[in-house]
Amino acid sequence: MQTKDLVVNASPLIALFKSQLADLLPQMFDQIRVPPAVFREVTAYKNDIAAQALPHTSWISQTEAVNISSLVLAWDLGAGESEVLSYAIEHPTFTAMIDDAAARRCPVSCNIPTLGTAGLTVLAKRRGLISSVMEPVQALRNAGLWLSDDLIRLLKQKAGE
Repeated sequence: MQTKDLVVNASPLIALFKSQLADLLPQMFDQIRVPPAVFREVTAYKNDIAAQALPHTSWISQTEAVNISSLVLAWDLGAGESEVLSYAIEHPTFTAMIDDAAARRCPVSCNIPTLGTAGLTVLAKRRGLISSVMEPVQALRNAGLWLSDDLIRLLKQKAGE
């Protein structure tokens, strides 16, 4: 995946901050953006590490208001997912980082490039930023991101482990 720009949904952002893997993002992407609905969702829980970190993270910028694409609107997704996917449609250099199963089906039909939180570990390994996907994957699991054993086997396979 040769992408330089990323628009991120709330659940990946929360998982990355909680697992202390968020610093991989600026090493891998030139621009990292969050739409307003995602910013509100992440910062809603004042005592959460992601809520405290996001407003002070200089390498993440908040987008302007996003017009929801009719292609995305038809999928009846949450506000954050809808804004992330619509932003990616409006800005084709951006990859959408989303984990929600329903939200991941929409980009396939709309031809939007996507990346999941766990998939980020494979990309990080390919770019030489980590030596193995297993430690970061375990950190994501410990942070509350549900990853099936089958998915972990697939990640290891894609990472050549």
